[in-house]
Amino acid sequence: MVEAGRFRLADEVRHIQRRAAEHDGRIVAVGQLVLFSTATGDAWLLDRTDRLAARLARDGEAEPIQIVETAATFAIEWKGSYRINGPAFVYSDRDTGRVITILGYPTDKLVDIE
Repeated sequence: MVEAGRFRLADEVRHIQRRAAEHDGRIVAVGQLVLFSTATGDAWLLDRTDRLAARLARDGEAEPIQIVETAATFAIEWKGSYRINGPAFVYSDRDTGRVITILGYPTDKLVDIE
C-alpha cells in the first residue's frame, strides 16, 4: 500500500527488481501502472492504459530503465508494448521490432487488475 503523496516510482522499481533477484513473484498496481516480478527472476513495468512495457529484470539481474521523477510527475522511457493472449505475455520491442512470447507469467492476475 502506498500513501498518497508518498509514491516514488524509482523506489517501487528498485523494490520489484529486488523481488525478482530473490525469484519472488509479486504484483504491485498503482493507478494505471503495474509492476510485477516472477519466480523466474523477471520483472516488468506496465502501463495498462497505453499497453506500454519496460523490462526491469531478467533472470534475477536488474535491467536499466530511465525514469525522470519530480514531486508531481514522472516520465518513463518505455522500451516497447505488450499484450496478453490467454496464458501468453507478448512483448514487442520498439527499437528492434522483435516480438517475444513468454509463458509462465501470472497473466490471469494481470488481466484481473486491468
